[in-house]
Amino acid sequence: MININLDENQLKNIFKTAILELMQEQKDVFSDLFAEIIEDMALEKAIKEGEETETVSREAIFKILDKKA
Repeated sequence: MININLDENQLKNIFKTAILELMQEQKDVFSDLFAEIIEDMALEKAIKEGEETETVSREAIFKILDKKA
């Protein structure tokens, strides 16, 4: 068995290179993953903002939507 000795910087560079190659070869997978992450973050923010605002009735919402239609 061969022993390989790598210092921390060499190991970091190997991981960076491997991750970059993986991202370049699997662009669609990473693109979908990042899109989902961004959507989840936006949804979480919207939920938090909604929890801090005043409750509005269903009728009030439909009045606003009818005016815009």
